[in-house]
Amino acid sequence: MFAMKAELDGHILKLGLPKDASSRSLNLGFSGGEKKKNEMLQMTMLRPKLAILDETDSGLDVDAIRTVYEKVQSFSSPENAVLVITHYNKILQYIKPDHVHIMVDGKLYSVETHLLQIVSKKMVTSPLKEM
Repeated sequence: MFAMKAELDGHILKLGLPKDASSRSLNLGFSGGEKKKNEMLQMTMLRPKLAILDETDSGLDVDAIRTVYEKVQSFSSPENAVLVITHYNKILQYIKPDHVHIMVDGKLYSVETHLLQIVSKKMVTSPLKEM
């Protein structure tokens, strides 16, 4: 029990959440950024096999985005999967995805990870491989 509390407190500190975060009601009194960090805390402690993060970066400042996605990157392993849904291509500075799919005009395209730097720097104007 004490080891789990120590682990929880360590993650709270790394995420920059208030020290009393573990004793507060879930998301009660947290700012928008703190709620997103709290989601990362839950993911880290619960260790799901699949985590679906839908626009986790919305409403976050640049520093909070970096903190959240560094935690996502550190969570990702061969034993689990993380599905990140975002409109913010700059997250590619913080995570190194295994697979990337882009939706354009309702069509889903697969993008090779080695092409991500090119795709993230400009709008998708050339034909992509439709799935």
